[in-house]
Amino acid sequence: MGLFDKLFGGKGKAPAIESVATETAEGIVCSPVAGMPIALSEVPDPVFGGGMMGKGCGVKPSAGVAYAPVTGEVTAAFPTGHAFGIKSDDGIEVLIHIGMDTVGMNGKGFEIIAKQGMHVKAGDPLGKFTSADIKAAGLDDTVIVVITNTDDYADVELTAKDAVAAGAALLKITK
Repeated sequence: MGLFDKLFGGKGKAPAIESVATETAEGIVCSPVAGMPIALSEVPDPVFGGGMMGKGCGVKPSAGVAYAPVTGEVTAAFPTGHAFGIKSDDGIEVLIHIGMDTVGMNGKGFEIIAKQGMHVKAGDPLGKFTSADIKAAGLDDTVIVVITNTDDYADVELTAKDAVAAGAALLKITK
């Protein structure tokens, strides 16, 4: 049984999105969304921007699908669809948080695809979101990508400087 069959009860009905190509070299975390990467310090949130959750970056999204940035297990899939946690097969713990304070939207504008406990490949879809709904709620739609076990690594470096496609190399993790 394939990923989409597991997600949709074996009915063979795939969603309107597919996996994206990824750059899955060891120590590389791919961009979960297409858009413009920004330094974590530029993220307009004191907890994330201050690095309290770990090192990483933000991506100003240009499309509304979030993809797995690594291959591994979905350790968290929030019921509101605004955030996902993944532990890569090589131990990198990644948090993908869509927008600032979007938990308060109670799922409006979000659609969950991946479920907690699933094993996903880098580039598999995690969920959909609508930036227009986020902005209509008066919130920022920046997608935050944080390595929550940053202390386990020598460095977490933003390598993307220009607009990235979903699945393109975004962060380099050095052991």
